[in-house]
Amino acid sequence: MSIEEYAVAGAEDGPYAITTGPDDALWFTMVHSGRIGRLVPGGEPVSHRLDPASGPTIIVTGPDGALWFTEYQAHRIGRITTDGEVTEFALPATDRGPFGIAAGPDGALWFTETTADRIGRITVDGEVTEFPLPVTGAFPSAITAGPDGGMWFTLNQGNTIGRIGMDAEITLHPLPTEAAAPVGIAAGRDGALWFVEIAAGQIGRIGTDGVITEFPLPDRSARPHAITPGDDGMWFTEWGANRVGSITPDGAIQLQDLPTPGSEPHGITLGPDGALWTALEIGALARVAAVPGRSPRD
Repeated sequence: MSIEEYAVAGAEDGPYAITTGPDDALWFTMVHSGRIGRLVPGGEPVSHRLDPASGPTIIVTGPDGALWFTEYQAHRIGRITTDGEVTEFALPATDRGPFGIAAGPDGALWFTETTADRIGRITVDGEVTEFPLPVTGAFPSAITAGPDGGMWFTLNQGNTIGRIGMDAEITLHPLPTEAAAPVGIAAGRDGALWFVEIAAGQIGRIGTDGVITEFPLPDRSARPHAITPGDDGMWFTEWGANRVGSITPDGAIQLQDLPTPGSEPHGITLGPDGALWTALEIGALARVAAVPGRSPRD
């Protein structure tokens, strides 16, 4: 693999999540400084200021062609157009801790409320509905649209993968490994959902039938954090080990060290240029591209 790092902010800004926008640019959150960043590969980064204490976390493209993000500390859902216009929507209470967010098949955005044991839904007009989970203290974290028309999410402290349908029916699937603490989740190209177990050092796969398979990482203390589909499998970050990795549908894992020690990789996405991009908390984005004829450790 070939890895290049691009400075986009200061180390105090904390680039966190990243996604490819409808404008073929990379959009990313800066959780510590309350900013939304934009980078066209090969260009200069642009920064859009929010409330410094808002804590923007996950960011995704919405069904309306804008970028939508969660404000974990401000208990809001944010929207930013590709030309930088920001709108923010308050949640029903100031104790929700929204974290994960994803576009649903119904034309709305679905999000998690980590501190309220709820899944939320917001229309592009800002109308919010909340759905209580049948558990408490579960810390719902990441969420993604599944291939079956439902939204799948991780319960970090509940050690469970959940599903909520468009009819609001909730199904929970406990993990085989105790205290695995799942975080990131994404739909794979194989028709299953893939997730990371940050405390167990494993990558998980769950079919829409609820069957779970777990794949231990070579370094069980690597703290895998986020996961996304690539052209050749699923790609993930190892936050605690300063690496990115990939896993094929049959469980073959490849890993690559990042150039800068202690860079703390968080979000990861397939970029508009066909490479994988990850957000580094040290203030940079890393571009990860395959080099033909070379192994991941070359």
